[in-house]
Amino acid sequence: MPTQTIAPTKSNLLKEKENLALAVEGYELLERKREILMMELMKRVDQVRALEREIDEKALSAYPVMRRMILTIGRERAREQAEGMKNDMILRETLVQAAGQRIPSLEAVVPARKLQTSFSGSSVDTDETVAEFTTLLEKLVAMAGLRTVVWRLAREVKKTQRRVNALDKIVIPESRARKSFIESSLEERERDAIFATKLLKARGEAKKD
Repeated sequence: MPTQTIAPTKSNLLKEKENLALAVEGYELLERKREILMMELMKRVDQVRALEREIDEKALSAYPVMRRMILTIGRERAREQAEGMKNDMILRETLVQAAGQRIPSLEAVVPARKLQTSFSGSSVDTDETVAEFTTLLEKLVAMAGLRTVVWRLAREVKKTQRRVNALDKIVIPESRARKSFIESSLEERERDAIFATKLLKARGEAKKD
């Protein structure tokens, strides 16, 4: 907004001072919010990395168990048992509190584990495989929920950063420029008034002489 379009009046100066104060306050609040969001984001990123390590470790232990199970009962029997198994795992959306915000996430509700095969056709390796992969699936679901939180926090950080930049680079400098323009215009007007008053006074005294 060009400063020349603003009428240099005392009321406009008062308004501009109020606007500038609000803009500076808004900038400070948003900057604090950005810092809090960044701290929360970094914490969640560390959680993602830790969970990634857990998933890798669980995968390293789960797949050998499955291979051992296949060697023990054969591929066809393993396929038959897999097709006959039921998984009552429930996935549901939850809300996670992060940096003062409620962010949607994902949660897996797993029922109590039980033997999936009959005693006649059961295998320790079969039930161990089910247990291993159920745990792996739980961790994968947790990772999906955690990544959702990270993504939303990163988006909020980016949005907040844009607002901070807009206040810092555009709104506040323009407000300060308008304030300076009004102040300098009023000062110039006051100097002109003083000069005119002195000139009139000098002319009046010259006429008396």
